Parts: sequence; C-alpha cells; structure tokens
Amino acid sequence: MRWWNASEARSNPRRTKRPNIQLFKGNNIATDKQHRINGEITYPEMRLNGVNNEPLGIVGLAEAFRLAEEANVDLVEIAPNASPPVCRLMDYGKFKYSEQKKAHEAKLKQKVIQVKEVKFRPGTDEGDYSIKLRNLIKFLEDGDKTKITLRFRGREMAHQDIGMRMLERLRGDLEPYGQVEQFPKLEGRQMIMVVAPKKKK
Repeated sequence: MRWWNASEARSNPRRTKRPNIQLFKGNNIATDKQHRINGEITYPEMRLNGVNNEPLGIVGLAEAFRLAEEANVDLVEIAPNASPPVCRLMDYGKFKYSEQKKAHEAKLKQKVIQVKEVKFRPGTDEGDYSIKLRNLIKFLEDGDKTKITLRFRGREMAHQDIGMRMLERLRGDLEPYGQVEQFPKLEGRQMIMVVAPKKKK
C-alpha cells in the first residue's frame, strides 16, 4: 500500500497538505480522534521516537515520513501538545489492538461482583431444581457469586440430611462453573452454601 512518498514530500513541500482521512498501513480503517497518523500529521518538525521507542531527536516532517516508509510502519502522533510535538514510528494496527486488549482487561478487573441468591427447599422437585440450576450457572458465567439457601420449615428440621444431599448435588452440578467458597452450614432454620465463579486462566 502506497501511503506516502517521502521523496515527493521533500521535492514539493506543498505536498505536506494532507487529505481529511488517511488510512493506516495495511488496513482499510480510518483513524479515530485519539491519534493522528501519517497524512493527518502536518507539523513542520517533531520529536520522533523509533519503533522500539528509542529517541531519534527532532526531525522534519519529510524525514519522519522517509523513516516511516523505510521501516514500513506508521507515523503516529503521541503528544500533540508537547513542544515540539512527539510522534512515534509503529505499526498502528497492532498498537490499537494492544490498547483495546488492555482496556478490556481493565474493564474486567473493575467489574463489581454481585452475590445472587437462589432459594431451595428440601422438597424442591426436579423441574424447579433444573430451572434454579440454570439460573445459578448463568450467574456464575456472568462472573457473580451465588448464595444457595435451603430453608427448612417445621418438622423438616429433623431431616437435615435431605438438605445436605441436595447441596452436595448442587455442588457437583456446579463444579464445571464455580468453586465452593463457603461450604454448607446451618444458620437458624436454613443451610447456606456460597459458590464463586472459577478464575479465568
């Protein structure tokens, strides 16, 4: 892709007038407003950093384009308000991908983990069990913790073993999606188990 001819820029300074939109190397995607690149840059001179971010000193616009063309990379504006402005030679496509990946990872770290409660009874039938299990799996896949509450009523307190077996069953069914953070324990007339989502590798 012929994005700029440095020799033409040197022979005809008026060629430093750029089109409104310049596509970056190897991609049919216009730049965003965060960084100006290649033909969008019009400074007569700039402080230039190389592909490894090494300082190359203050260079003129035509020389910056020549170096970018020679290295088959883009000329990217980094600090437009500096004096003189700072630009860098880089593969802008790879740079944008890296920035988007970092932003995505930062967003995941900032996610507020909620605790979603799902209630069971010792006599919960198979249909309700399946529905509640699907809800628990969805919560865990969304990155939320789940609080499983099994409540006893009246004489059901005499059959705590039934409740424990149900919680053990849930623990097994949820094992591919989460890990037990709080094992079943009796609090008053209810048993509680907390399952957290598995950490992504």
